[in-house]
Order: sequence, then C-alpha cells, then structure tokens
Amino acid sequence: MESLIGQHIRLRALEPEDLQFLFDIENNEEFWEVSHTQTPFSKFLLRQYLENAHLDIYEAKQLRLVIETEHKQAVGMIDLFDFNPQHKRAGIGILIHPSFQKNGFASDALQCLIKYCFNHLNLHQLYANITATNQNSLDLFKKHQFQQIGIKKDWIYSNKTYKDEILFQLINE
Repeated sequence: MESLIGQHIRLRALEPEDLQFLFDIENNEEFWEVSHTQTPFSKFLLRQYLENAHLDIYEAKQLRLVIETEHKQAVGMIDLFDFNPQHKRAGIGILIHPSFQKNGFASDALQCLIKYCFNHLNLHQLYANITATNQNSLDLFKKHQFQQIGIKKDWIYSNKTYKDEILFQLINE
C-alpha cells in the first residue's frame, strides 16, 4: 500500500519475527512512562499478542505497525488506538528505538499514518497525548499541524513526580 511507504521508511504489520524487537521495546523502562506500562512483558505474552495482531482494526479497535527502514531494519512502532469508526477518530502513539532517533523516521512514519488514516480509514480526526516534558514529540506533532487543545494537569505520575499531559488534535478539513 503506497500510503504506508515514506521517503525513508515503510510501515508494515507485525510479524512473528518481530518478537525480539517487541520484547526489547516493551521491556525498556525508558518507554514505560509513555506506554503506561508498570511491569515487564514475557515473551510468552508477546507471542500471544503477535498471534492476535492479525485482527482487523474494526474488530480490535487498534492497529500497531512496525516502522522499518529501506533496508528492512525495524526502528520503531506507530500505533492507532481508541479507534472509533462511528465518530471517525483515533489516537496516535509513536516510538522510535533510542538507537535510531534523530534520523527523521518518526516524522516520515507520522506523515504516512496521517495519509493512511484520512485516505483509507476515512477518519475525520486524530489525536495524541504527549507528556509536557517530551519536547521531541511536541515538536514532531506540531510539525505535522496538530493543534494543542488542552492540558491535563498532573496527569502522569512518574519517578515520584506529576507531569502534565498535553492533548493535540488534527482535524481533516
């Protein structure tokens, strides 16, 4: 599908071969704050997740895609969650492995997913929840025309402190 191919990446469905990459990402404590994870995942649980990853977005209400380079190197994941076809909206989450950050992969992937959502899923709007201290994500979503529409005060409790979470929205006019 052409809308899932960017300048330097492509978005693809999860495959059984992604088990180790998924294990490494899901069990990296640096990401737990943004993924709202509090405990590690076993390979057994992740294998079960991969076995059900084939479910249609209309059935699962979510979609996780691997971000891979032209050389088929997995560098991150991008998710649609809280998919609501009745109201034509979904949330977006994106994660790039630290080894591959600052290469434009997140921007390329986000652009692809926006096109896919508006052109193929017929969504009217997308949203993202971003911790106020995550400057890279704030800059990324602003670059792609997401508008800040609110702040949830003291929303995230992490490392013995509360953090604000900023809500961004992109409406397909």
